Amino acid sequence: MSILEKILANLSEYSLDVDRLGECKIDSPVRSRDFVKEHDRILISENDRVLQFLREKIGRAPSFERAGPHGKIFHVPSWSRAAIVTAGGLCPGLNHVIKGLVEILTFDYGIRNILGIRYGYAGFIPRYGYEPLPLDVDAVDTIHENGGTILGSSRGQQDTGEIVDTLARMNINLLFCVGGDGSLRCAQDISDECKRRGLSISVVGIPKTIDNDLYFVGRCFGFETAVAEATGIIQAAHMEAKGTFNGVGLVKLMGRDAGFIAAYAALANPVVNFCLIPELDFEMEGFHGLLSALDRRFQSGKDHAVIVVAEGAGQRHIADPVERRDASGNVLKKDIGEYLRRRITAYYEATYKAAGREVSVKYFDPSYTIRSVPAKGTDAIRCYLLARSAVHAAMAGRTNCVVGNQGDWYTLVPLKLATIERQKVGLNSDLWHAVLDSTSQNAYFGYTSYAKR
Repeated sequence: MSILEKILANLSEYSLDVDRLGECKIDSPVRSRDFVKEHDRILISENDRVLQFLREKIGRAPSFERAGPHGKIFHVPSWSRAAIVTAGGLCPGLNHVIKGLVEILTFDYGIRNILGIRYGYAGFIPRYGYEPLPLDVDAVDTIHENGGTILGSSRGQQDTGEIVDTLARMNINLLFCVGGDGSLRCAQDISDECKRRGLSISVVGIPKTIDNDLYFVGRCFGFETAVAEATGIIQAAHMEAKGTFNGVGLVKLMGRDAGFIAAYAALANPVVNFCLIPELDFEMEGFHGLLSALDRRFQSGKDHAVIVVAEGAGQRHIADPVERRDASGNVLKKDIGEYLRRRITAYYEATYKAAGREVSVKYFDPSYTIRSVPAKGTDAIRCYLLARSAVHAAMAGRTNCVVGNQGDWYTLVPLKLATIERQKVGLNSDLWHAVLDSTSQNAYFGYTSYAKR
C-alpha cells in the first residue's frame, strides 16, 4: 500500500490541516511583507495524475497550508517566551537553524526571552541538571560557521509529562523542535499533552534527518551538504582503487533505512560502479551476486571498481542474532562496510592468489565526518527559510506541525503525517533508474548485457 493509499484509507485519522490554538486577533509587528492569506494552500503533488486520483477519492485537491507571516497573530510578542531544542544525531545545518530562529524571533517579533534547551529533550528533565542557555542575536552571530549544535543533543525517550511540566513552569509558549522521525514524534506527544492540559503552547518542528526519509517535507536540511561532502571521499576511493591493479574502493555512507544519500552521491560521482542501498535486496554469491558482479567488471577489462554502500544495506547477510538498539529505540545496523571489506578480500584471496593476482580493498567510513560539518550553499539557505517559516507558524498559533516545502513554497504539515512512516527510495523510480544507468551495475550483476566502459 502506497503512503497516499494509506492516508486515503484512514481519512478520519490523518488530516492535512494543521492544529490551531485559537483565533488570531493580534496585529502582527512584522512590517513591509506580503502576508499569507488565511486559506492559502499548496498542492501536495505536482503530478496531475496523482491529483486527479485524490480529487476523485476525497472530493478536493489535497493541499497543505502555506507557511509565511500572517497579518494577524495569536501570541502576544511582548509576553512570549521561546525554547529551542535539537535532538537526535548531528546533521549539517543545526546551528544555521538555531541562528535563524533567534534572529527571526528577535528582528521580526521583538521577542527577547529565548532559551536553548541543552542536550535534547533530556534538557527538560530537572534531575539531569542541564541549565538552559539564554540566546540572543550576539550569542548566535557566528555559530553557523561551525558544525554540530551549540545546544548539544541526545537520543532517548523522556517522560512527556515532565517535559510539559517544565514548559509550564518556565512559561514557554513557543517551542521549536529540531529533529528527525523520533524527535518529531516526541514533539507530537508534547503537543498532544499540552492540548490535553489546555496549555496554549505552539509546538513547531523543523525537519532534521540527514537520510532525507521524512514524508511531505521535501528536501530535509543537511542532505545536500552530506551528498557534497561525500564527493571528496568517493573521489579518494576512486584514486585508491585505480592506484593498484584490481583495486576496490569501498565507501560506506549514512542511510539506515533509506538510501537517498548513497543514491544521490552515486549520481553526483559517475565513477561509482555499484550502489547498494537498504531498499535493494542484493545477493552476495551466485550468478547474480555481488562477488560475481565484481568478477564481470574485472573480466571486462576494467582494473578497478568503486562501491558505495548505505549503512543499512545488506543486513541479512551479516550473521549476528543479537538485535541492538540505540537510546531512541532505533535498531543499530550491523557494519555492512566492514563485512563487505572482509568478504571481498577473502573471496579474491581464495580465487586469485593461486594465479598470482591480487585484489586490494580500500575501505572508507566517513559518516561522523560528514554529519558534523556546517551546511553549505543552498542547504544553508534552506535552514534559514525553514526557521523563518517555523517562527511565523508558531506566532500565528499553529501547533503540532512541521515545516516542509513543496517546490518553491514552504508549507505546514501535521506531525502525524510527516512521521507516518519512513520515506524510501523506490526501486521503480526515476532516481533509482538513473543510478542504474550511471553505474551500469545491472549489467555487472548479470541482469542486462551492457556495461559502461
